[in-house]
Amino acid sequence: MSGIQARLNAISAVTNYKPSTAPMNFSETKLTEFFGCNVFNEKVMRERLPKDVFKSLQKTIELGEKLDPSIADIVANTMKDWAIEKGATHFTHVFYPLTGLTAEKHDSFLTPDGKGGALAEFSGKMLIQGEPDASSFPSGGLRSTFEARGYTAWDVTSPAYILENPNGTFLCIPTAFLSWTGEALDKKTPLLRSMQALNTQAKRVLKLFGIETKLPVIAFAGPEQEYFLIDRNFAFSRPDLLIAGRSLFGARPPKGQEFEDQYFGVIPRRVLAFMMEVERELYKLGVPVKTRHNEVAPSQYEIAPIYETGNLATDHNQIIMTTLRSVAKRYGMLCLLHEKPFAGINGSGKHLNYSIGNAELGSLFDPGDTPHENAKFLVFCAAAIRALHKFGPMLRATVASASNDHRLGANEAPPAIMSMYLGEQLTDVFEQFKQGKVNGCKQKCVMNVGVDTLPPLPRDPGDRNRTSPFAFTGNRFEFRAVGSSMSIAGSQVALNTMMADSLDYIASELEKAIGGDASKLNEAVQSLLQKIMVEHEAIIFNGDGYSEAWHKEAERRGLPNLRTTPDALPMLTKPEVIELFTKYGVFSEAELRSREEIYLEQYCKTVKTEANLVIRMARTIIFPAAMRYQGELATTCANLKAAGHDYQMVTLEDVTAKLRSMQKAANELEKLLDHEAASVLEEARHMCDAILPAMNDVRKWADSLETIVADDLWSLPSYQEMLFIK
Repeated sequence: MSGIQARLNAISAVTNYKPSTAPMNFSETKLTEFFGCNVFNEKVMRERLPKDVFKSLQKTIELGEKLDPSIADIVANTMKDWAIEKGATHFTHVFYPLTGLTAEKHDSFLTPDGKGGALAEFSGKMLIQGEPDASSFPSGGLRSTFEARGYTAWDVTSPAYILENPNGTFLCIPTAFLSWTGEALDKKTPLLRSMQALNTQAKRVLKLFGIETKLPVIAFAGPEQEYFLIDRNFAFSRPDLLIAGRSLFGARPPKGQEFEDQYFGVIPRRVLAFMMEVERELYKLGVPVKTRHNEVAPSQYEIAPIYETGNLATDHNQIIMTTLRSVAKRYGMLCLLHEKPFAGINGSGKHLNYSIGNAELGSLFDPGDTPHENAKFLVFCAAAIRALHKFGPMLRATVASASNDHRLGANEAPPAIMSMYLGEQLTDVFEQFKQGKVNGCKQKCVMNVGVDTLPPLPRDPGDRNRTSPFAFTGNRFEFRAVGSSMSIAGSQVALNTMMADSLDYIASELEKAIGGDASKLNEAVQSLLQKIMVEHEAIIFNGDGYSEAWHKEAERRGLPNLRTTPDALPMLTKPEVIELFTKYGVFSEAELRSREEIYLEQYCKTVKTEANLVIRMARTIIFPAAMRYQGELATTCANLKAAGHDYQMVTLEDVTAKLRSMQKAANELEKLLDHEAASVLEEARHMCDAILPAMNDVRKWADSLETIVADDLWSLPSYQEMLFIK
């Protein structure tokens, strides 16, 4: 399909748009009844399971107690009956391998009865454990190719659910994914381990304050998911979008985001219909999506949920990404989750809102109205300060990828330097503790707008900072460096474990200082806060993270600036990081080393795929179009000259020079790809330092040609078409 035909088809799709499904009649179906209707949740279990089985299961889900295997058959049979009532014919153990994607293998409930019929079976054994082939998933050397056995293990804390398809439904059971030898091959297992470590150390600190809670102290997460939508007609003419998920070529359009008219603008009709259907599908699955809006860049949008437990939020975010992609097809659109699908405009992130606490305690990051007097909050906030200063490079490594490298530090996302924004109020409070004398803190005030009909507005004691990678935002921290296509599990694992380490340190220091005498606690807390601030205040920065001055200041403070994935990923296997994760049983050394290798391999494969695409598209799409235009110009110039006109062939010479330069750059890129490295890290550095610049050189000449070649000859849909036809 040519670029012009793709444009015409896209215009037709917009102007003749019809919803793919009928709107829901909420006078007949209440939203509150509709929410979670396809989830085997607490309400369903309470109604269907025997009381003793339900209570046993709830102890595991809510209190973190060990699962009683004897109830598995009853739960499995009940789950099967519920699923079949909803039309399910198959079940699948859903798991999250180290590809970062969602994996599933479907099995039928039906078993032949030997008499020409069939029975529906689903046993406790089938519920608790599955056996997919582990050899086809990345293991980073944990398993040899011929060692194929792997297990999925039922995660009872994340409820099973039904997914609908036009031809039926199937039951999805969230699971962990392990090798035959017990190593974690997935994102979920380390997350559950890290939450267990966090609970243990948090309760030690709370006990010193005389606080007991029956519930586990857990991490809560709320990922704000950004994405792009373009008409699918364009994607069919763009091999780069289809295969790489981003445009490897494309001249900047006359208008981008510089007018600042996209953010929170009126949502286009077709896009809004898509959003509504996405939300409807997610409501059925119990995903508490709350917010939808236009983002900064043209054709960029955001969906955000209410905060949930970290494990469930991770599973739900995977469901959100899958749903966005599948529903977009129904509306003739392509959902792009790549961190930088279009050069020159903002890319997409996934801001991870992070807090710890439980239903009894609320957020342990809640400062209250007088944070300088809230010792419990100050201790947990100080733990976060110490954790980020000690393990910031490791946290940076959790968001390292070829796609996210295009976004971090590009004045649209936080820099690769890990720092913490606390705001004026808390920075002042902790500075007072550092000086050893606390006098008070800034208070909230009321802002008079100056319009009598508008009410007075409460004003927070500090502003917000959108350039900080780890910013305090009221009663939680917002980690802004996660990429839009990434699982939020890796960053949570790091945050939970480094918080566990800091809380362990704080509990040990306070226990030693008070020696069992609770009356000494206040003095011990003040002394410890002062020590933490003296040692770790370098991580606190409230200024402009985009400025060059901050980069210089960060270097002076000793804060690493890990700009690229090859710089960042080796942080996963630093001795102090290995010690951290092995100490709390989150990762073994072998599991950490496997992840470094897997992610470096993924980086190399991504860049190599894109480089091959650049060469092929340059030679088979862009070069022929420019050559045809060159031929037309040459003919025109020859005819004018024959007619006696004094015609300057500047345009012809310009096209010819650019063609030669692009051809030369493509040949040079091809030579650079013929490279053998001694290690995967060395190969990653070659991809970063040699291949990416060579790709950009080819693109420079191709994009320049796009601005002068006749539109009817240029077969790639342009940025202005893809971003503004909605």
